Amino acid sequence: MRKLILTLTVVLTAIAVNAKTLIVYYSFTNNVHTVVTDLQSQTGADVVRIEPAEEGLDYAANNYALGSALISAIRNHPGEASSYPEIKPVDVNLDDYDMVIVAAPLWWSNMAAPLQTYLFHHGAQMSGKKIGLIVSSASSGISGVESDAHRLIPGGDFIAPSLWIRSSQTSGCHSLISNWLEQIGYKELTSGVESVVMSGLKVDMNVTSGGIHLNGNFDSFALYSLSGTKVLESSDNVVETSALASGVYVARINSGSCFVSKKVVITN
Repeated sequence: MRKLILTLTVVLTAIAVNAKTLIVYYSFTNNVHTVVTDLQSQTGADVVRIEPAEEGLDYAANNYALGSALISAIRNHPGEASSYPEIKPVDVNLDDYDMVIVAAPLWWSNMAAPLQTYLFHHGAQMSGKKIGLIVSSASSGISGVESDAHRLIPGGDFIAPSLWIRSSQTSGCHSLISNWLEQIGYKELTSGVESVVMSGLKVDMNVTSGGIHLNGNFDSFALYSLSGTKVLESSDNVVETSALASGVYVARINSGSCFVSKKVVITN
């Protein structure tokens, strides 16, 4: 037993988990809220809603005079924090996520001001992450919102194309979202593929919900619980895990006299 514990201590130093997605959005008319609710149901992503610090603001009053003034202030001085309206504090650790989907309404050809505030303060923390963009608008094109996103997240790895959902399409957005997720290869982007190397051989291990996919030369694959119990063994390239309880396991890939072990998270 002591030998087993020592072995597990060594192999648990590496982890291969499915990439996590965060959806950040602002919604005034609730069109974006409807879109995000459907998007979350299709992806299981975490969601953060941005809210103005001052409650009860009527952006539609006086022909949307307030919203227009906020956008003008940002356009005039985009690099100054004082140009952006205050928002309520947001409690989220961006380090926990590999992909961020920004869902934004269009205001006067730009991204809604409260969402710009959040990205102005936190966009730098999204550097290197996959960034997806969804825009809701009545009619105008979305290039201005895309430009705002690139300006506010300068180090983001933007995914093309963005998804434009017109206000009239909101109630039927499910298929639009589904098609977009397929178009950008969302499953592949968040699959958690990890390459392991042993004795000069490379094996790609893709941990997904319900299975583990292995691509490369190997003799056998085994999965152990953290107590050291072998829960399955296979020599196939696709290993079914849907019968297992969600949790942390140790995967061992064998090739000849060589092996490599990795900690994996199974979600079913």
